[in-house]
Amino acid sequence: MKNILLVLTLLIASQSVNAQLFSKEKIKNIENFDKKTLSWGFYLGLNSYDYQFNYEEDLKDILVETNLGFSVGLISNLRINDHLDLRFEPGLFITTRNIQYDPSYFTGIEFSDNDLLREVKSTYVHFPLLLKVSTKRLNNFKPFVIGGLSMALNLSSNEENPDDNAAGQFRTKKNVLFYELGIGVDFYNQWFKFTPSIRGVFALNDELIRDEDPDSPWTSNITTMKTRGIFLNFTFQ
Repeated sequence: MKNILLVLTLLIASQSVNAQLFSKEKIKNIENFDKKTLSWGFYLGLNSYDYQFNYEEDLKDILVETNLGFSVGLISNLRINDHLDLRFEPGLFITTRNIQYDPSYFTGIEFSDNDLLREVKSTYVHFPLLLKVSTKRLNNFKPFVIGGLSMALNLSSNEENPDDNAAGQFRTKKNVLFYELGIGVDFYNQWFKFTPSIRGVFALNDELIRDEDPDSPWTSNITTMKTRGIFLNFTFQ
């Protein structure tokens, strides 16, 4: 999934960059757009979330099947200078992950096929504060790198659900902290700025809610469980 997103981004960027670099067209579209102190926009995107596990004992890895999710959000941009911008990008991120346990986790315990699989649906309200570092504008495009910290509220966490995995409920924490790193390219059209970007997000805190049973096959061997993900965003300003 990550390779597909990366190839798609590179194809979009390469086609537009070639058109700009090797064209004799020198007229700059919306030339003063980046001079605004404040600017606004929105984004649509795709996401793919995974989990990174650390374990107490050396058992087989817990497998995570990722799925393609959908993202939508708003952008507020504060210009610092020609190369630095501070951005706030609140959004809604919807995704699903399937966690697959190996039968070795249930040694000496009766279990069914349903016990080996847990579906984790997540609906994140995402609040990132990011620093965007851009190169000098070249004709009608401008590459950049972006990074910062974010907080997300997982509306599907089940953190307060009294039922745990013994009743089929896999629980995660509601609040998650992330750091984010990404790259992108601003393309200046006649009427607006279009920006494809790709970004990696990495959780800083453990998200797992342990089962009541300290020997639970679903949670007892997990030291930490942290989200990691990749975003492909298309921004319009």
